[in-house]
Amino acid sequence: MLTALHIENFALIDHLDLRLEAGLNVLTGETGAGKSIILDAIDAALGGKANQRLVRSGSQKALVEASFDVPKEIHTWLAEQEFPAADGALVLRRELTLGKTLRSRSFLNGSPATRPQLEGLRQKLVEITAQGQTVLLGSGDRQREWLDGFGGAPLVTQRQRVATAYDAAAQAKKRLDTRRKADQQRRDQLDLLRMHRQDLEQAQLDDPQELENLAQEHDRLNHSVDLQQNSYAAYQILYESDAGESACADLLGKAEAILIDMERYDPAITSILGMVSEALTQIEEAGRAINAYGASVEADPDRLEEVEERMRQLKALCRRFSRTLPELVAYRDEVNQALAELSGEGQSIEALEAEVEKTQTALTEACAKLTQLRQGVAQKLETRLVDELKPLAMDRVQFEVELKPITATANGADGIRFLFSPNPGEPLQPLAETASGGEMSRFLLALKACFSQVDPVGTLVFDEIDVGVSGRVAQAIAEKLYQLGRQHQVLCVTHQPMVAALADAHFRVGKQVVEAALAKGAKAGEAERTVVRVLPLSLSDRREELAQLAGGESHQQSLSFAEALLSQADSIREKL
Repeated sequence: MLTALHIENFALIDHLDLRLEAGLNVLTGETGAGKSIILDAIDAALGGKANQRLVRSGSQKALVEASFDVPKEIHTWLAEQEFPAADGALVLRRELTLGKTLRSRSFLNGSPATRPQLEGLRQKLVEITAQGQTVLLGSGDRQREWLDGFGGAPLVTQRQRVATAYDAAAQAKKRLDTRRKADQQRRDQLDLLRMHRQDLEQAQLDDPQELENLAQEHDRLNHSVDLQQNSYAAYQILYESDAGESACADLLGKAEAILIDMERYDPAITSILGMVSEALTQIEEAGRAINAYGASVEADPDRLEEVEERMRQLKALCRRFSRTLPELVAYRDEVNQALAELSGEGQSIEALEAEVEKTQTALTEACAKLTQLRQGVAQKLETRLVDELKPLAMDRVQFEVELKPITATANGADGIRFLFSPNPGEPLQPLAETASGGEMSRFLLALKACFSQVDPVGTLVFDEIDVGVSGRVAQAIAEKLYQLGRQHQVLCVTHQPMVAALADAHFRVGKQVVEAALAKGAKAGEAERTVVRVLPLSLSDRREELAQLAGGESHQQSLSFAEALLSQADSIREKL
């Protein structure tokens, strides 16, 4: 419940510290006294919309801080959201700062809070209801939430199962659509890869250095005659000359003979002789080798043509795939792997279609179960709500919860509408289209009374929900509000003395014109400021306030009426 409200420089409020009680809290005051400003401040603390007019004139910053005493479930939520604990309490703070634009910041237990976090938390803390909320009542989503909330845990659990089934069906459908969309692209890719594999396999790419080796062989074949002639010339120079000139081997042989003769007289020649003998041996071996090479070199036009054709083939492949030959050999392996993956991995379209059918069947069954539960809950709500409306001078009202089949969603396959007829003989119509302001007020109050046992919201706020009613109806509304105060904290702005008389805590809201020096945040040179003050009322103060609300021919008469209302309120409390 809302335990305290601290406000600074918000609209006409310069400074306010308000402590609220459990049960029924009532705010009274003249029209325009500033009662709605209190509710605006609560709404702002909970993340509601803000504008520059909410910052008090002459100030640059407004502050609203709302403190709540909350159950264990919300403390668990705070821990999950990693917000710090605050001695078992929950403190929401909203800061509005004027600049070129309005800057707004929200804090939860001193830590920055996002709008989605505040929206989720708001639904657990406070619900603000005002007369004529036709948009709220006419919302099918809101009516569905009310119906499901009234159904309690079994219905909420089944709706969660529907949401899970819907998500599974949606994911299965998404996988199928994705596969179908990609299937043609996959087939095209398979065709391309298969064509690449065929071309690469036909090319028999085994040696990454084949092109380099072929180039060398091509040079040898293309210059075979030159190689034969040059090898023969080298042979003659090294080993055996046909031109009458001495070959290297002959000259070295002569040198060797001379050195052998010299060695007989001087052993120092031995090392030189060894070098010459070794050179002679190598020259002879080189001559024989070049002779054998020359004999092996043959002109082979057929082989030359084969080499040139193979080189053209490999170069064409390299250009086509924009790769070198070593890269082509690696790409061939990549193609084989990609073909294996595209051909063998993943579910077939038929398997995905079967999965979609299976999940759709599960969703349909879950929705049917949810619809069945809703139908039972709808009948109970219809009976309960009519019973709640009868004491509110609507004893012949008709109410029906209409469930129409719709395409399944995460919330089920039911379109939900509240149908209403306040007058006998009149057809049922959508609630927001047929209820008057006073009827809407009573309908809203009756709804809250129906949900009082299952509604998790701790604080219910009613803004002049009793406007437009009087007499017996006003008394019935007062009793309903008091009853709601037994299960929830209720904060009610009212002009009805009957409602105010039943309050557990009564506050008077009023405007005052004070000297500027007495108004917090006043600027130099200001003489007077208008401020809003909220005063908790004692028993004697309540008599005066009730007398003011009731009016009468004389003040004494009004006081007597106020005494009677308070006495009557005591009797009602004992009865309820």
